[in-house]
Amino acid sequence: MQAKEIKILVSEYESLEELITTDRELVVAAREIAQNAYAPYSGFKVGAALLMEDGSIVCGNNQENASSPVGICAERTALFWANANFPEKAVKAIAVTAIDQSGSRAINLSPCGACRQVLLETQHRFSQPIRILLDSREKIEVLQDADSLLPLSFNGNSLKAGV
Repeated sequence: MQAKEIKILVSEYESLEELITTDRELVVAAREIAQNAYAPYSGFKVGAALLMEDGSIVCGNNQENASSPVGICAERTALFWANANFPEKAVKAIAVTAIDQSGSRAINLSPCGACRQVLLETQHRFSQPIRILLDSREKIEVLQDADSLLPLSFNGNSLKAGV
């Protein structure tokens, strides 16, 4: 047997002011779009803002449904919209934030498994890392790429195994 260690670097910031300008703008955009999320059942509003390679920002928020499996997360809303409308533009970064039922930013925010997989697929599609900014009440965590969220991932190369 051989042991394998996987390390993930997470940079933590205490406030927006510590971030570079583009990251700060992205987090603010995610916070603003979270306000418009449709979350009548959970009361948990999530906003996501993408920084595209041309410097533009694309936003999305979660959309719930009484039949819970047919809702969609903010991250996938933004990514699918960007990929549908700008199929040639890579995503450089994503900021994600959430507002909990008390009306303040949630703590310990991290994308669900489905969103992690879509982030990874988008990163592989353009062969460029997507920086991840996770904004919560206590801190802003920055990860260097989608692989950091899903290090032992299933991707297009997995489908070619053994071929």
